[in-house]
Amino acid sequence: MTAIGVDIGGTKIAAGLVVDGTIVRRTRRATPRLGSAAIFDAVAGAVAELRADGPPVTSLGIGAPGIVDPVSGTVRSATDTVPGWHGAEVRAELARRTGLPVAVDNDVRAMALAECRLGAARGHDLVLHVSVGTGVGGAFSRGGVPVRGERATAGEIAHLLVPTRGAKPCGCGRDDHLEAVASGPAIAAAYTALAGGEPVELPEVERRMRAGDDRARQAVTAAGALLGRVLSGLVTALDLDAVVVGGGAARLGAALLDPMARALDAETRPPQRRTPVLPALLQRDGPVLGAALLTTATEGEHR
Repeated sequence: MTAIGVDIGGTKIAAGLVVDGTIVRRTRRATPRLGSAAIFDAVAGAVAELRADGPPVTSLGIGAPGIVDPVSGTVRSATDTVPGWHGAEVRAELARRTGLPVAVDNDVRAMALAECRLGAARGHDLVLHVSVGTGVGGAFSRGGVPVRGERATAGEIAHLLVPTRGAKPCGCGRDDHLEAVASGPAIAAAYTALAGGEPVELPEVERRMRAGDDRARQAVTAAGALLGRVLSGLVTALDLDAVVVGGGAARLGAALLDPMARALDAETRPPQRRTPVLPALLQRDGPVLGAALLTTATEGEHR
């Protein structure tokens, strides 16, 4: 298989040329903030760059934010994390711009597909996949297969209610949703509230944390603990076997994942239950590989 996988994120578009399950060429660019047409143009440019002087490409896979209808390739619902994305006709527009067959699904579900086939979810049956980046996303997998549900909302966790007010509103505008306290921008905003001074972005929070800034570690730890508390209800209700965490904020490592695991285990039932919280093995390559794998997946693999 020679395909191109594209991960459309809130801040960046990452794309890779995938040959037999391996990314052999990569490119990335900032996500335009000018609506879906500008995003389609940016994706088409990335695809053209990867196709130049390379092997023939047979298909294009897209991991897209929001609630995505994988049959029509249309975004059914999206927040302002990606402005102008609601209603975007991803499959039709990118097929027109690239001339390739296009497969489309939610970006976290694409990541889950890669982690099921090649990464941390192998060997686990019921898994919640969590992506912590510009927003917070989720996907379920069963028996190594991502699950969509009839309305393509299975695993959507960004809008779960939390028992506090976040430092950065959710993409939908509310400050009492999981995304308002646990996304990368929310963690950075929480640090700014603790430390004062000019706002900084998550990479700087990470740098300061590793340099010994206690307030940076406090902001990261609080976000991890709240993630664990909120997701514990899903783990209990659905009897999940593991949680796999990816996305840009996952690079915070143990500072985020250890308090998340402790809070998860403290709140799930029955008492003394232990649920593995695993870093995504494929890291930044997961969403791109998963998008490429969408082009070979069958409809039955995703219901």
